[in-house]
Amino acid sequence: MTALAAGVLPGLGGLRAWGQDAAANTPAAPAIEVSTAPSAPSGIDRATVPAPVQNFGRAALTASGTPDVLGALGQRAAGVTLSSAAANPFQPSLFYHGFEISPLQGTPQGLAVYVDGVRFNQPFGDTVNWDLLPEIAIRSLAIQDANPAFGLNALGGGVEVRLKDGFTAFGGEAEVAGGSFGRVEADLQYARRAGNTAAYVAASERHEAGWRNDQSSDIQNLYGDLGWRGPQASLHASITLANAALNGPGTVPVQLLALDPAAQYTAPNYIGHRYAKLAFTFADRLSAHRSLRAIAYYDYFREVVANGNAPNDTPCFAGAPDLCSAPGVPSTTFGGVTIPNFRSDGRYSELDQQTTNTNGYGGSAQLTDSAPRFGFGNRLVAGVSFDGARTAFGATARIGGITPLSRVFIGPGVVIDEPGGTVPVSLMVTDAYYGAYLADTLDLTRTLSVSASARANVAAIDLADRNGSALTGRHVYVRVNPALGAVWQARPLLSLYAGYSEANRAPTPAELSCAGPADACSLANFFVGDPNLKQVVAHTFTIGLRGTAFVFGGGTLRYSFDYFHSVLDDDITLINAPTLGRAYFANVGKVLRQGVDLGLRLRLGAWRGFLAYSRVEATYRTGFVESAGGNPYASADGTITVLPGAHLPGIPENQIKLGVDYRVTRKWRVGITARAVTGSPLFGDAANLAKPAPGYVVANFTTSYRITPRIVLFATVENITDTRYYTYGTFTQLGTVAVAGIPNLDNPRSYSIAAPIGGFVGLRARF
Repeated sequence: MTALAAGVLPGLGGLRAWGQDAAANTPAAPAIEVSTAPSAPSGIDRATVPAPVQNFGRAALTASGTPDVLGALGQRAAGVTLSSAAANPFQPSLFYHGFEISPLQGTPQGLAVYVDGVRFNQPFGDTVNWDLLPEIAIRSLAIQDANPAFGLNALGGGVEVRLKDGFTAFGGEAEVAGGSFGRVEADLQYARRAGNTAAYVAASERHEAGWRNDQSSDIQNLYGDLGWRGPQASLHASITLANAALNGPGTVPVQLLALDPAAQYTAPNYIGHRYAKLAFTFADRLSAHRSLRAIAYYDYFREVVANGNAPNDTPCFAGAPDLCSAPGVPSTTFGGVTIPNFRSDGRYSELDQQTTNTNGYGGSAQLTDSAPRFGFGNRLVAGVSFDGARTAFGATARIGGITPLSRVFIGPGVVIDEPGGTVPVSLMVTDAYYGAYLADTLDLTRTLSVSASARANVAAIDLADRNGSALTGRHVYVRVNPALGAVWQARPLLSLYAGYSEANRAPTPAELSCAGPADACSLANFFVGDPNLKQVVAHTFTIGLRGTAFVFGGGTLRYSFDYFHSVLDDDITLINAPTLGRAYFANVGKVLRQGVDLGLRLRLGAWRGFLAYSRVEATYRTGFVESAGGNPYASADGTITVLPGAHLPGIPENQIKLGVDYRVTRKWRVGITARAVTGSPLFGDAANLAKPAPGYVVANFTTSYRITPRIVLFATVENITDTRYYTYGTFTQLGTVAVAGIPNLDNPRSYSIAAPIGGFVGLRARF
């Protein structure tokens, strides 16, 4: 993970005026803090920010009752869409302006996530696991557009999370909630301050049985912070612990969904996490205009994955004594021994297992100088960072039986060892990331500010194959990313900005181990070679306007309009290999992401309201040809051709979000939120040959009642119209798994179905 000055560049950070939560939606003060970076200066004048950032505080993050980061982003953040390939509510992929962060290996990541200045993306695949976050301890969250300060692998920008401490939280709070799908939640937090020291601790438990077969979640989080604050300096030590057991049934063929919406196709589908992080943050105000801030951290992450899948190894022919991985190609285990046809019923499935153990460590330091220059207001930021990690990765595939009705793997099975195909993997990865950055914002007049910055990134990745030498290799990537920006504040009603920035993404160790047709892998779990990949470079231009207007009745209306245009060179994507069920990472040329966000936020008496509209055009600008995989619209040679202008899978072009909140009395509040999303191409259909996944409209209702000044009762009804909709669409490999009740399972189109209507109630008490 990277302890990086995320969002530290004062001329490149930002705050969408309409993006704050309703409780804080009052006319802006002259200066606000917009960054959670380890060394970010406070008191940044909002008028000098030349980029959009959406900021969410406690009111937005707890709008549904219990803390819900993903729910808040999915329902309120412009340009954000949640997609769930795993079909577990705690494992969604998040798209922002067409850039993705996902907990699943095999996803080309395009955003960075920082928690109190420490990079939260995992080093091996740059994945983001939201279940590790202590949601009850989150003080605020911001989404920011592309910015060199986020460092490597942040092509579309980043998400910054700030946690509470004993100086910002007060007293104790406990809450319990539960309801549909066997959901039970409990949170406890307590803060205490004594003189110059303060302590904060938070613990949470999440359990959900799920709305589908073989779907469940069990999560425990613990967070603590001990801080000291003097006249000029401060020191904090924090610890984060997490444990999670998640089962997500994944996508299901549409014919099976029609028979049983709660069904899963093959099982198990399990991910287990253990996580620990220790961090130290030091800040010192050296003088009236100069300050120093630094971070040091260590973390440990362990992930265990078990996926039951359709088999690639089946009887060579009816009644054959052995199994084959392809016509005429015998299946083998260790030592090249052929695998016999050991199931009398001829029914097989494959269990893919992997384990990832990562030890991460690093630090950063930043100096901020706000002294005037040449008679002009000025803010100068300079910093350096180092981040290292050592990861042990192991994976195996087993061929075994399958239960006839529930389609669950029957083991223990036989290990598959097929050189050039699926092989057991034991890989050690060592990576080191270095960064140095400099940024300056100059106030030319009282209304005009300009900014310039640059960051140098160096990534060194070493792979050592402990089962041989095929995976062994060393890769080094170097780049300097510049940025320019300007803001003109014509008047409080109107502010205009424009900015340009560049960012680069180094290939992850997972991608480097699966980077060619001859080195394809199964769900990015099994690696067989170490070809090189080019780094990705993003060129992003943004322009926008924002302001605050006073309306009748003493209310305020905040608005924003933002246009973004990002072109990626040598973009990396996962494309199908000639072998069915295999894929590999490759540079595919240029990719465009452009669009607009429009935001309105109203505060008027007892009413609060918001509207967010986004249009995202995400298209390939360079064509390429790939194997069709499970796509039924393949050409005669088994390929699909992606033409320039084809839309990227899974990214809807249009979405609108709106919400209204009304305080019926001083104690009683009611609210409703809704979002409408248009359809998007299926994953596996980059050529846009198939019918897109359908769009949807879904709405939620919330209410709360303050029983006493310290006790609040709250309730939520999700999906109040009981709409059946899908959060992910793809193609499933058919033909080797029989489904009872569907003798002719021939439609590979598959969806991940969202939750039906559900009701939840909870109680919050302060002490």
